[in-house]
Amino acid sequence: MKKVFSRPKSLKPAIFHYCPGCGHSIIHRLIAEVIDELGIQHKTICVPPAGCAVLAYNYLDVDMGEAPHGRAAAVATGIKRILPDRVVLTYQGDGDIAAIGTAETIHAANRGERITCIFVNNAVYGMTGGQMAPTTTLGQITTTTPGGRLASRDGMPLNLSEMLGICDGAAYIERTAVSTPKRILATKKAIKKAFQVQLDGLGFSLVEVLSPCPTNWKMSSNEAVRWVDEHMTKSFPLKVIKDVN
Repeated sequence: MKKVFSRPKSLKPAIFHYCPGCGHSIIHRLIAEVIDELGIQHKTICVPPAGCAVLAYNYLDVDMGEAPHGRAAAVATGIKRILPDRVVLTYQGDGDIAAIGTAETIHAANRGERITCIFVNNAVYGMTGGQMAPTTTLGQITTTTPGGRLASRDGMPLNLSEMLGICDGAAYIERTAVSTPKRILATKKAIKKAFQVQLDGLGFSLVEVLSPCPTNWKMSSNEAVRWVDEHMTKSFPLKVIKDVN
């Protein structure tokens, strides 16, 4: 009998700890599949910072380097400059990359650092209890916005990917989602393209992935994926934002 589906070589045989319906486990698998397909496991280094993303080292079977909260792009830059033959990626949530890590990310993109960032956007601070994040959408209820986010009080949601797209050093920026099988396949394609951009030495690459967070959104898994499709995509449209190749 032909085996058509199995655990990727670059994914450790560990049980995911993430909440039911969370997108992190799907994104981990996609990254592992891409690493296997490109044959780069032996030279890949991942840098996860604080947040739910920090435990990626339990699952991805590649070299890992930890970063302080928000500093993943800075740490990744140092690793890539010292070891330019390695494939270096960051794995960051929106509360990290779009808040405390905004400066590091923007300047890494502007300098054209040859790193790849995986930006998991679930519109809240996931690990610390579901507080409002820079990416929280207008009207969205969180533990710190029980009446919903207001533009007059809290500002507008931060479209970090569009900001990065205007940086001269950014080579490839795309926003995807993991809310349907079709979109999961598109996300894998985008991640593979981002890695290839780095392998080709074209500059900074980033894939933003809209991901459900049923626990902090106080929704069922089915309700959460529908919310991504019907609500989140209005604030964060799925598209290729920049592609120099």
